[in-house]
Amino acid sequence: MTSNDASVVDRFERPLRSLRLSVTDRCNLRCQYCMPEAEYTWLPKDDILHFEEIVRLVRIFVTLGVHRVRLTGGEPLLRRDLATLVRLLAAVPGIDDLALTTNGVLLADHVHDLRDAGLGRLTVSLDTLDRQTFVSLTRSDELDRVRAGLEAGARVFPGLKIDAVVLRGVNDHELPALMDEAARLGAELRFIEYMDVGGATGWTAEQIVSRVEMLERLTVRYGAVEALPATSWAPADRFRLPDGQVVGLISSTTAPFCATCDRSRLTADGLWYLCLYATGGTDLRRLLRGGATDEAIADAIRLVWEGRTDRGAEDRLAARNRSAFVPVSWLKRDPHLEMHTRGG
Repeated sequence: MTSNDASVVDRFERPLRSLRLSVTDRCNLRCQYCMPEAEYTWLPKDDILHFEEIVRLVRIFVTLGVHRVRLTGGEPLLRRDLATLVRLLAAVPGIDDLALTTNGVLLADHVHDLRDAGLGRLTVSLDTLDRQTFVSLTRSDELDRVRAGLEAGARVFPGLKIDAVVLRGVNDHELPALMDEAARLGAELRFIEYMDVGGATGWTAEQIVSRVEMLERLTVRYGAVEALPATSWAPADRFRLPDGQVVGLISSTTAPFCATCDRSRLTADGLWYLCLYATGGTDLRRLLRGGATDEAIADAIRLVWEGRTDRGAEDRLAARNRSAFVPVSWLKRDPHLEMHTRGG
């Protein structure tokens, strides 16, 4: 098998370098922008990949160019013994960036084990500092546990990132408060536009606070902001405020970064998706459990990536009469369309 010195590239010369690895489709919150419905169809437990299967697939992906792996969910800390998986992945030669995204509810209890296992970076979601807004957004009264997780995470992973999805009329007035909290924790805050993907069944364009508007608000509040040099693979545009604080803006809805997207997504049951907006994936679990060799699996992955033309966010931007990406009826038939299943 080949090394990851030269990544496989797709039809637009985008390399295969980043893998978002969902370890569970379950979540302990029900965020308005991700899981707003009352009931969900869950992946069968027997279909969920074992740690050994995950590590085998990651090793294969590394031979094709992947060197950044991010563990996601659902809420990844709901996966039992997650630190064991982290330790196994940290030992895979060729991975130079192993990260985790979490909602923070369970983080305080696991953060030391994750660090000791070899986790390199941490991102925590925090959309609001207001308890009433948090309960409204997540249908759970867990703000105290999230903040405790952030405190612990900031001590153990200095420079961690905080992600905040911004919704007009919900939390868009909290940008300065969230900036202050990130500064206090020594974290880098990233504001994310509300996306019309997966389970965002209540999405409307009117709820978007665009990158342009967020920049205007930050400028009014803090003064002129300085654009920092772009990193080709990073989804966030980064800016420095006059006081030196750095903030990222992820504008997947109004200014997509499809042209440089080098990421793909593997669900907890082994379906591989080339785009967050893709409606179909490649069943790698079938190959794993069907006796395929590593070489055969690598060939299948290579063939799919080399044929990749996905530019889903750009296609959505061009759509007329834009509304939620998929109807609820589709989500009930195919839970893989959910963002919490494929690891947004």
